[in-house]
Amino acid sequence: MPVEIAASAVRTCFGDGDATFAALLGGRCGVAPLSGYDPAAVHVRHGYPIPDGSGGELWPAAGWLRDCVRRALADAALDPARHRVAALVGTGLRELRAVERAVADRAPFRAGGLHFRSAVADAGVPGAVTVANACSAGGHVLALAQDMIELGEADAVVVAATDAMTESMLAMIGRVADEPADRVRPFDRDRAGVLLGEGAAALVVTRAGLAPRVLARVVATGLSCDAYHETAPSAEGVRRAMDDAYARGAREPADAGLVVAHGTGTTLNDPTEAAALVALGGPTTVTGLKGAIGHTSGTAALHGLDVAVRCLRAGVVPPIAGLRTPLPEAEGLDLVRDRPARTRATLAQVNAFGFGGVNAVTLVEAAR
Repeated sequence: MPVEIAASAVRTCFGDGDATFAALLGGRCGVAPLSGYDPAAVHVRHGYPIPDGSGGELWPAAGWLRDCVRRALADAALDPARHRVAALVGTGLRELRAVERAVADRAPFRAGGLHFRSAVADAGVPGAVTVANACSAGGHVLALAQDMIELGEADAVVVAATDAMTESMLAMIGRVADEPADRVRPFDRDRAGVLLGEGAAALVVTRAGLAPRVLARVVATGLSCDAYHETAPSAEGVRRAMDDAYARGAREPADAGLVVAHGTGTTLNDPTEAAALVALGGPTTVTGLKGAIGHTSGTAALHGLDVAVRCLRAGVVPPIAGLRTPLPEAEGLDLVRDRPARTRATLAQVNAFGFGGVNAVTLVEAAR
């Protein structure tokens, strides 16, 4: 049973959702030199940071999350005191940056801050469950939210995610590259690897008929957890998540007209994802966000979903920033390049894949 999206609020290196979508349509790239880190130590020189973000506040991810939840609740016009409203937060790194700072400064550390319960409560929803599930965390909490509504356990669920850069994650991506990447180039033959972005997102999903307005409907989210490898993607696992989404949603791949891809610009992800989409044989128009906003870790799925909803509503798809020469495995896919493309799609597929084979593929349809 589809659930309705009553509101969506995001934060990226470009700003809020309107500013981000405008930047994407303009083909802009938010990459910037990193500050606050030693490039020689982490072997990374660039990223997609939120200006004056993680370099200042001790708990940056919680702050961005709180602001997004507040805006989403206000836009949804739902009162948590009158309806059964739950909250789920997906994340890849939680507040690891705050831990790193506390250790470096030999300062006390509030372990409860890792779970984002206080940030969500400050925004108006008492109680929240945090799911730390790598780079598909946002998709996984969205699937859980749909289950809660379908089972009658909540009238509405705030589905949120947030992540800030951390020194340890920067070092991890830096040490697997021969040379530091200057930007992310999804699905490009000469891609050099991934770079981190920062951000947060919050959706309010509800049972049918509850919210005064409906932006779109979440049809289904397909999941897989194959544990194929610590970091390398499994083509079989990726495809299983796609098939699960269409089976759960009682849809066919041919029904979808758009894919918002995971598209990390890495050696292994892009050919694996492209080949899976070609084999799926359904939607061929493909865009991706990470060339413009970086890899926002556990928030990536919800950033992709927000953009998918905007594409369905506006009938326009942003180009993949940084894509110059498509890789061979993408032959047969309509990778949106150079300029925005028009679309008549009413159903979109949003991909999110994570370390350890935790995959989430969401189908979202236009509101009728």
